[in-house]
Amino acid sequence: MHLSKKRTQVLGLKIDVDTYIGMKKGVPRLLSILDEMSIKGTFFLSVGPDASGRAIFQLIKNPSFLKKMIRTKAVSLYGLRTALYGTLLPSPLIAMSFPDIVRQIIDQGHEVQFHAWDHRRWQDELKDRSAAWIHKWFKTGIHGFERVVGHVPTSFGAPAWMVDDRVMEIIKKYNFEYLSCTRANFPFIHENVNLLEIPSDLPCFEEVGFARGISLVETTLEDGDIHVLPVHAEVEGGMGEQPFVKLIHTVKSMGYHISPLAEIKTILKGEDLTVRKYRMALLPGRSVPCAV
Repeated sequence: MHLSKKRTQVLGLKIDVDTYIGMKKGVPRLLSILDEMSIKGTFFLSVGPDASGRAIFQLIKNPSFLKKMIRTKAVSLYGLRTALYGTLLPSPLIAMSFPDIVRQIIDQGHEVQFHAWDHRRWQDELKDRSAAWIHKWFKTGIHGFERVVGHVPTSFGAPAWMVDDRVMEIIKKYNFEYLSCTRANFPFIHENVNLLEIPSDLPCFEEVGFARGISLVETTLEDGDIHVLPVHAEVEGGMGEQPFVKLIHTVKSMGYHISPLAEIKTILKGEDLTVRKYRMALLPGRSVPCAV
């Protein structure tokens, strides 16, 4: 995000929790890693049902999704039970099932924000759902977030970086201080909603692979400035743990300060940022378009 060569080199950690297994096992592993390395991040929590098994319907409709599942070894990554949630098995609640883990995130000094009520249905069905459905999704999700966290969120990170104009209109009703809903290359102000966007400009491990992901991040960070790394509890808190640790050591050796997104929001305060509208694009390694 090439905004100012004078600014301190900062890497924001955006940690999305998308699944029950990611919350149960991935988050505690990540908390241990982050504590050991004395760094903080922002956890964007999915609070409601894990309906991951409904992804099977995408296998029929979207050949690119099937290729992604094969490439990422999805069953090994998420586990067999996750692949059945919402179809043959009931959908367990994600963050709301683990208030003790949520409390541990907060007690260790990490930022906690709202990611999703039902991540899978948003990702698969948003374009076909009504504005009323989106309203209810936000209302239910934020109520659940408040119950488990103890306060309302001040940011929203859209599942799979998917939004539309209806979503942006509904977002106006909430007192968010910033958004993290896109894969843009640098921060900007969202047109019409007048909200700061802190995008994830770096690639996900599951999109490009572990070795290439580390290489791409290192190359991008050579130019300095502010960047945001999207992390998934299911990946970096699972089979991607060692590549993640290696990457963080490299980033620190490059002189970067690793921080939650709230710190980046403070750094950007007063910046003359571009006002622009997102657009949708299919990025390498992804099966459906996301906001850029």
